[in-house]
Amino acid sequence: MLSDLIVTEVSGSHVLTIHGYSHCKGVVHGDFITAGTFAAAGHDWSILYYPSGDFNIQTDWISLYLKLHRPTMTTHGAAAADAVKARFTFSLLGVDGQPLQGYTKASDDGACDKVFAPMTTKQGFPKFIRRSALPLVSRTNVFDNFSVRCDITSQGAAAARFVVVPPSSMGQDLGRLRASGKGADVAFEVAGETFAAHRKILTTRSPVFMAEFFGPMKEMAVNSCCSVRIEDMEATVFKALLHFVYTDSLPEIDEGVEAMVMSQHLLVAADRYGLERLKLICEDSLCNYIDTGSVGTILTLAEQHGCQGLKKACFQFLMSANSLKAAIETDGFDHLTNSCPSVLKELLSKVTIV
Repeated sequence: MLSDLIVTEVSGSHVLTIHGYSHCKGVVHGDFITAGTFAAAGHDWSILYYPSGDFNIQTDWISLYLKLHRPTMTTHGAAAADAVKARFTFSLLGVDGQPLQGYTKASDDGACDKVFAPMTTKQGFPKFIRRSALPLVSRTNVFDNFSVRCDITSQGAAAARFVVVPPSSMGQDLGRLRASGKGADVAFEVAGETFAAHRKILTTRSPVFMAEFFGPMKEMAVNSCCSVRIEDMEATVFKALLHFVYTDSLPEIDEGVEAMVMSQHLLVAADRYGLERLKLICEDSLCNYIDTGSVGTILTLAEQHGCQGLKKACFQFLMSANSLKAAIETDGFDHLTNSCPSVLKELLSKVTIV
């Protein structure tokens, strides 16, 4: 039997997010947690996370390792390759999803490949970051989670692949369906604009749409022409909401004030229609815009819509007496005082003005 071989270099990456970081602090020294396998650079891997370090170091360090998962036999019944050579890096990510400066570690500084041989259990960094430093440089002090990206480049002989499976295009396909209006059975009138949509898709994604279209109050929401009027929402916001419903992603939004305002309006809309993932995306986005001029408005929004992570981020910012003093002078803080007096009392109980 003839077999084609190609010597190639393949790269891939994977992001691991540790949720509930504070709950991992009790993990015994030397024990690890893994989230299962992922495919990257032509092979299957897993990341081993040691919250209290591995056996060879002190417990003040977090250890991270990369492990290769290989099948014992190939699809043709032959033994799997003896070794895989790979370079890899681990990068601690900030709230913007980008690597934090000074917190990226590469295998042998990227100078040569690591060999993942049959007897090799793992390769990585026993001293990736000190546990005491993690809350200071990541979002753990706000959301109790942090993310690490692993970039992998492997090199070696691999069997030629004649069938390549592309990534899912479901989001793009549904987005084109919404844009075309084909098969639409409901129209939304929003601030003078009309948007065609498909009730079955809307009700699958939103419990509020489900109640409006198929619940006891459906006659009040939809008239005989299958038209729905949306009050108290801008057309651009509803358009972005529909984009997310169909594609599970957000449209491109210019950075700066426009992005911050859109995130605020979308958060309100997401809460209104029970889109929890969109709501969390907006919370995470607004954390990047907290400053003395905006914190009062953002904290009011967080309190009114039950956004605990965003509220903690605002409190964290205001823990500094100087930040609090500057924020108090803004109109946004006046609005917070009038609309959410209870959250103001909660804040003042945590902060001492000097």
